[in-house]
Amino acid sequence: MKLSVEHIAILSGILLMAIGLWGILGRKNILKMIISFTVFDTGLNILIVALGYLPGRTAPIVDGPVTVENLSQVAVDPVPQALVLTAIVIGFGVTALMLVYALKMHEKKKTLDINEYTDLKW
Repeated sequence: MKLSVEHIAILSGILLMAIGLWGILGRKNILKMIISFTVFDTGLNILIVALGYLPGRTAPIVDGPVTVENLSQVAVDPVPQALVLTAIVIGFGVTALMLVYALKMHEKKKTLDINEYTDLKW
C-alpha cells in the first residue's frame, strides 16, 4: 500500500503529538516538559495544515488563473493556514512564558525536577 503525501503528513502530525504528550506526562525535568510541549504544538500545527490540504488545488490568491468566479473550485481553504499561523505565534509566546517561569523556579529551588516543588501540595 502506497501512502500519499497527505496521509504521511497526517501520520507525522499524530506521531509528533504522541511524542510530545509522552514527554509532557512522562518527564520530570521542567525543560524537557517545555520542549515536549513545543513538539506537541508543532505536531498539532502539521495535522491542521494536512487536514486542510486539498489535492490538485492552488493557493487562495486571486490573480491570473484564479478568478473570483472559480475560486471555490481551484483554491484551498485559507482558514486552516491562517489558524496555524496564529497558533505558531501564540505557541511561541506560551513557550517563552514557560521558559521564564522555569528560570525563576530554578533560581528559587536550584533544581528543575518537578518532584522538588511540593510547596503548594497538601
